[in-house]
Amino acid sequence: MIRPALRRGLAKNAVARHGVSIALACRTFDVSETCYRYSPLLSDENEEIADLLVGLTVARKTWGFGLCFLHLRNVQGHPWNHKRVYRIYCELKLKLNLRIKPRKRLKRDKPDALAVPDAPNVTWSMDFMADRLGDGRAFRLLNVLDNFNREGLGIEVDFSVPAEWVIRSLNRIIEWRGKPETIRVDNGPEYIIGKLQQWAKKQGIAIQKTQPGKPQQKAWIERYNRTIRHEWLDQHIIENIEEAQDFATMAMDLQQ
Repeated sequence: MIRPALRRGLAKNAVARHGVSIALACRTFDVSETCYRYSPLLSDENEEIADLLVGLTVARKTWGFGLCFLHLRNVQGHPWNHKRVYRIYCELKLKLNLRIKPRKRLKRDKPDALAVPDAPNVTWSMDFMADRLGDGRAFRLLNVLDNFNREGLGIEVDFSVPAEWVIRSLNRIIEWRGKPETIRVDNGPEYIIGKLQQWAKKQGIAIQKTQPGKPQQKAWIERYNRTIRHEWLDQHIIENIEEAQDFATMAMDLQQ
């Protein structure tokens, strides 16, 4: 059985292409003239939804429908029903098509639950990332996160990461944020950790290392690293270190 919307489309096509009268086209395709002349009242609003969805999927290439809808509803405050938004999403053919190869899961003991701080500046996490410029030169990133609300406090970018560079970056964050009680770090190069311990002792900050075999202890900073990797580093070919620093600044501004 042909739906009324399709029959209306056939009737309009007959009028436009073959010059038949509206009355004859409606009788031929069993469509009332009221249905033929009907114009949806929500078409303008549907166009607005479509424009917003296209903009989101262009800016956030890793987002599927769920994240797009939550952003429209909870961040931008639009009241649209999820079924209506999903219908338009499907019509635009925006479905995410990431091929994920299934893997066998190893059975592991349940990890210890992460201790959630009860206030800001109780525990920070710090970790390093690495990537390459378009010409092949490697650069490093230092990410700092507040474990209380998973707020990114800083993304520092440079070609090398000496101890002084790390300490200078932490001092800049402390100037506007205040001191944390504890900073959780990975088991990085000993010369960095040694100087960092000396600086932290003078500041009255405890340095807490991740225990070997306990990767869940730094789960939040790893999740933050994955966000930076997927939504920034993997989306662009970065030509120089200044461009990388500009991207880091924009990533921090988006969190405000």
